[in-house]
Amino acid sequence: MAYRKLGRTKGHRRALFRNQVTSLFMRERITTTEAKAKALRPVAERLITLAKRGDLHARRQVLAYVLDEDVARKLFENIAPRYETRPGGYTRVVKLEPRRGDAAPMAVLELV
Repeated sequence: MAYRKLGRTKGHRRALFRNQVTSLFMRERITTTEAKAKALRPVAERLITLAKRGDLHARRQVLAYVLDEDVARKLFENIAPRYETRPGGYTRVVKLEPRRGDAAPMAVLELV
């Protein structure tokens, strides 16, 4: 399986990822379903890798994906320098107990 569709169309899925990645970089930790967290992880790691590069093209690529300029600035100035020597694995998925309403498996996606 190439990727998780999450029962959404391509545009809806992309909007979901953009919203969640922006929230992740803003708060550095989000609670979501396990499937969404696992699908979001490579997106977030790719953006952190771009931010580590730090050039103008990387900044424009991140700004094309992240919804808030302040969050993009935080990514380049605060988050990326933390991982300068780390070759990957910037996020962690921690499983939680199932959600009360529908018993969906929940997880926390956080920056390491």
